[in-house]
Amino acid sequence: MNIFKKCSCCEVPWFTRDEFLDDEQIDLVGYQANFCQLELGFLLFNHLNCESTIAVHAGLFKDLYSGPIFGQRMTGTDVCQGFCKDSVALERCEEKCECAYIREIIQIIRIWPKTDRRLRKVFRTRQLQKTA
Repeated sequence: MNIFKKCSCCEVPWFTRDEFLDDEQIDLVGYQANFCQLELGFLLFNHLNCESTIAVHAGLFKDLYSGPIFGQRMTGTDVCQGFCKDSVALERCEEKCECAYIREIIQIIRIWPKTDRRLRKVFRTRQLQKTA
């Protein structure tokens, strides 16, 4: 079975993206932009179990967003609020900027419903049994 992400500190695995986002011990804390290729920027998550930070390529979340993706980047212009240059800013960008869709993905993740730890443990046990 493939693993979506594994904590580099405590080695907890998440088998799917949904399991990762569902985890109440995962907290989105930032975004490190890659202005040359936005999908290669990192969404930054704190793993509350071990207090480490986990970086995940933004492109792995692109399918969560179905709205427009604008062709022109507005970074550094008079209309830019600079959210993408501030790694801890999680605000939505209202501009018609190429980067704005990443800000929308951030909003989707921020309101993602979290699963109770006990239910996640049952799911993980079933996943491990399937791979054995």
